[in-house]
Amino acid sequence: MRSFDSAQAQSSVFDALIDAAKTHGAKKPILEDQERNPLTYTDLIRASFALGRKLSGLTRKGERVGVMLPSSAGGVVTFFALHAFGRVPTMLNFTAGIRNLKAACDLAGVKRVLTSHRFVEQGKLHDLIDALEDRAQITYLEDVRATIGLPDKLYAAAAGALPKQFRASVAPSDPGVILFTSGSFGAPRGVVLTHANLVANCRQIATHIALDPNWVFFNPLPIFHVFGLTGGVLLPILTGMKAFQYPSPLHTKQIPPLIKDSKAAVLLATDTFVNQYARAADSDELAGLNFVVCGAEKVRDETHNLIAEKFGPIPLLEGYGATEASPVIAVNKPTDNRRGTVGGLLPGMETKLEPVEGIPGGGKLLVRGPNVMAGYLRPDGGIDPPAGGWHDTGDVVSITDDGWVKILGRVKRFAKVGGEMVSLTAAEDLAAAVWPDCRHAVVAVPDAKKGERLILVTDRRDAEAAPLLAHAQKAGAPELAVPRRIIKVPEIPVLGTGKTDYVALQRIVEAELRRAA
Repeated sequence: MRSFDSAQAQSSVFDALIDAAKTHGAKKPILEDQERNPLTYTDLIRASFALGRKLSGLTRKGERVGVMLPSSAGGVVTFFALHAFGRVPTMLNFTAGIRNLKAACDLAGVKRVLTSHRFVEQGKLHDLIDALEDRAQITYLEDVRATIGLPDKLYAAAAGALPKQFRASVAPSDPGVILFTSGSFGAPRGVVLTHANLVANCRQIATHIALDPNWVFFNPLPIFHVFGLTGGVLLPILTGMKAFQYPSPLHTKQIPPLIKDSKAAVLLATDTFVNQYARAADSDELAGLNFVVCGAEKVRDETHNLIAEKFGPIPLLEGYGATEASPVIAVNKPTDNRRGTVGGLLPGMETKLEPVEGIPGGGKLLVRGPNVMAGYLRPDGGIDPPAGGWHDTGDVVSITDDGWVKILGRVKRFAKVGGEMVSLTAAEDLAAAVWPDCRHAVVAVPDAKKGERLILVTDRRDAEAAPLLAHAQKAGAPELAVPRRIIKVPEIPVLGTGKTDYVALQRIVEAELRRAA
């Protein structure tokens, strides 16, 4: 395994694409989606110049241009087209709701949003478009492509032959993308990642895990989320693997046969979606995978066991990251997969653990490295960099001597019950152990006697506190970690990334408590 060289990350995203084409061959198929029309490196670079030339007439260099598209070949081409002409893709989460989308456009100063008629129709997003039209010009890519004529195609052919002479010159330290945090615990924040951040994270991962350019990398996760963008698009394309894009992780029945048909070797997903695919798939549909990379949420033992029982020894590699770190901070390896951890720290990562009162055996994690963001967007359009380059993850972790990370919980995901610090994540784990086939979430609410108390929200219809208490006693867990109040719901609310939506969850709990009062 070659060592990580941070100097290799000192490149723009588009130059990294050009270099990958030289390394792996310009005619190598590198991008495909459910339309099954694969693009080679040359096709991708030419398409980026053809579309980018048209978009450059509508925008200015350095402009933050909104992108509201699904994971697809068109979405990837649009991303690189903006880069070819020095624009900054600003990825808009179309599942975040009208209020959050408006706030994102205002914060980033987005004046133009790129989308497609087909996507708006299929996603029934007309209300979103109507709401955004008073803030930004909506540009439909089908309309732009219809204006691409012979001069544009000749330009693209010439640019494809000499891409470094035609592409806009940008510094590796310039903004490469603007993304918005998932909003699991509050309003999303605008995160500015540089070109060097994105390229560095791809290089770090490729140094940490041996990747084969012959592999097909299947990505059903949205490109408005950094896990889908870096992990599902940039990592495979910049390392020579074909990136297969699918527009929605929710298509449980369609995805498993497509994983088989596309000859995918690696699947990128979350625990929630992997569990659903495994249940829906025939026994041979996931069996061709070399491994699955899981992020954004904890991988349950039940999911590990389900995959092993149904498809054989396919490692589920749990990883850990943050939008602010481009995103990957740590990930398990196919050759060293330690269940219950989120893997080894990537090369080039520095860490600090700050003590958290009442939580022994770990500390709040701060990280610094070539993949850590330029900073958060300010309302005035400026950027607030992390102090000293250190990003405060808000997560409480322990780290082994050889750099393997275990998540103990988020600082926000601890409650003080009877004077003791209790992990809400640990309380969720208790419920998952008792009812592994269901989804559970725990929140804390104020309590006059104990300071705070825990409430379990679950889709298990017959859930009661007694089995939780019995399991806690058997496992040696403190009784304070057992929720006594249980709220049953048809389904646990999740964000577009598959993460539990704790903002929505808190509203559900507060409404239920008001009704019961």
